[in-house]
Amino acid sequence: MAEPAAARARRSWRLGLLMAPALAWLGLLILLPHVELAMLSFRKQIGPREYVPSLYQYRTFFEQPEYWHTFVRTAWMSAVATFATLCLAFPIAWVIAKITRGRASAWLLLACMIPFWISETVRTLGWMILLRQSGVLPALLVDLGITSHPVELLYRDATIMVGLIYTSMLFMIVPLISSLESLDNALIEAAYDLGAGGFTVLRKIVIPHAAPGITAGCIIVFMLTLGDYITPTLLGGKDSGWFTEQIYTQFITRFNWGQGAAFGFLLLGLSTAMVVAGLKLTGQRFGDVMGRR
Repeated sequence: MAEPAAARARRSWRLGLLMAPALAWLGLLILLPHVELAMLSFRKQIGPREYVPSLYQYRTFFEQPEYWHTFVRTAWMSAVATFATLCLAFPIAWVIAKITRGRASAWLLLACMIPFWISETVRTLGWMILLRQSGVLPALLVDLGITSHPVELLYRDATIMVGLIYTSMLFMIVPLISSLESLDNALIEAAYDLGAGGFTVLRKIVIPHAAPGITAGCIIVFMLTLGDYITPTLLGGKDSGWFTEQIYTQFITRFNWGQGAAFGFLLLGLSTAMVVAGLKLTGQRFGDVMGRR
C-alpha cells in the first residue's frame, strides 16, 4: 500500500528538522570559511582595499623553490609516517582482534587509548622532555656507555617521524580491529590445512579482508600527519620544514592571508588527491571504507 503524501511530507519535515543543526554547523563553520579562503586565494591586492582576480598566490608557490620543496618534503614524510604507522599498528590490531579474548582484548585496546586522553600538545611535550639534551633518554645513553656525553635528539627528521607515528597510532589501530574482527578464523585454518604458509595466508586472505580498514586507517593517518602543526614544530623546531608552518607564517607572521589561503588549498588538494589515489589503487569505494561493509 502506497504511503500517503501527507505522511511522506511529515516524515520529510521531521528529517529536515533533525538534520538542521548538522547542516547549519556544516554550512556556517566549514563551507563558508572555505569559500572565503578560496576567494582570498584567487585575488591580488593592488591598493588599499582594492583587489583583482589573480593566480598570483599560486604562481608564487611554484616560483619559490622553498615553498615547493617544503610541500614535497611534507607529503613524502607524511606518506612514510603513514606506512610506518600501518606496519606497527597491524600486529597490535591482530593481537587485540584475533589472539586475545574478552577482558584481555578490552584492556589492550584501553591501553592504546590512554595516551589519547590528554591533548596532543601535552603528549608532544612529553617527548621533548624525554629527548632533549638534558632529558631522560640522553642521560640513559650516557649511563649505558653508548655515548660519552648527552646528545640532542630533538630537531631531527627521525624525531618528527616518531612523534607523528605516536600521535596517529590509535587512528590506524581502530579501523584495523574493526576489519579483522569480522575475519572468519575458519578461513585461516583451512588455508593452513591446504598447505599455505604464513606469508601466503597474510597476502591472500588477511590483507584482502582487512583492505577497507587498511585504506580507512591510511586515509585518516595521512590527513592527520599532513595537516599536523604542533608535533613537527615542537619536535623539529622552527626550521622543521613542515608545510603547515609555512601556512602559519603567512597568516600570523606576515599577515598575508591570500598566500596562506592558497597554501591551505594546495594542502587540501594534495590530501584529496591522495585519498582518491588510495581508493583507486585498492579498488575500494569511499562508502565501503568509511563503514558500509
